[in-house]
Amino acid sequence: MSPWIERTLRETPLRANSLIITLYGDAILPHGGAALLGSLIKLISPLGIKERAVRTSVFRLVQEGWLEATPIGRRSEYRLTDIGRSRIHHAYHRIYDTPDKPWNGQWQIAIIPEGKLPPDKREALRSDLQWDGYGTIAPGVLAQPSDDTQRLHEILKQTESNDSVLMMSAQTQDGIAGKALQAMVQQCWKLDQLAENYERFIEHFKPVKAWLSENKTQNPEQHFVIRTLLIHEFRRVQLRDPQLPERLLTKKWPGNAARALCRELYKQLLPLSEQHLASTMETANGILPEADTSLQLRFGGNSHQT
Repeated sequence: MSPWIERTLRETPLRANSLIITLYGDAILPHGGAALLGSLIKLISPLGIKERAVRTSVFRLVQEGWLEATPIGRRSEYRLTDIGRSRIHHAYHRIYDTPDKPWNGQWQIAIIPEGKLPPDKREALRSDLQWDGYGTIAPGVLAQPSDDTQRLHEILKQTESNDSVLMMSAQTQDGIAGKALQAMVQQCWKLDQLAENYERFIEHFKPVKAWLSENKTQNPEQHFVIRTLLIHEFRRVQLRDPQLPERLLTKKWPGNAARALCRELYKQLLPLSEQHLASTMETANGILPEADTSLQLRFGGNSHQT
């Protein structure tokens, strides 16, 4: 499997900041959310990230509010902040939980009048709404197929935009303009491009499935590296996925197959990858704490022993 790992790292260079967030969210958070910098450097090294890049990225993540540092003698422990935990919990809910909410045809609409927000706040709000699954149906008009008004209120509160955005609800009229609705969904959410991303994900990780079914050797580090690459890439695709209701997607939506493959591989990689994590990662108290129950609940449940 080493050639596949080497080719993946060569063809898809990893950004240290983003990879560290993946590691904290996927591997470190279930074990308390803290790690000594030295062990983090050691853990990330097989993924091609040098020590200097790790130190620089950790400093930036502290500046951005993701991490906080605690000196431990001559060493430092880096722990997720409350803000960092909140960001990761929201993101990883989309990754590990299978979207299965039925849709009643209702839409939430946010209208951002021109000139009501400074350009930087307007762009930040638009970015937050799109990340949460809203699509731009016209300049300054974003919509999401959902009856959840609470999440929209949370976004407006976080961005201090309550008095600058008009919120509305709408209802799809069944049997009317069905083709027009499908065309709008395709255009606003760029589903063709998203489908291609999912198909590339499937093709790229198919060899891992074959290797796991045939391989009899036990290499915890390899399993950890592949697990990290798997979740890092799935996370990148997922964060572009609005997770639209099934009714608005094509019949053979590749996102479903990609999620099924990710779940299957993750379940097989988890036991040995957790062994590697336990033998490599250190905290201020020494060994890594046992994982909390969230780890077993991922992708609908993954039983494992470390």
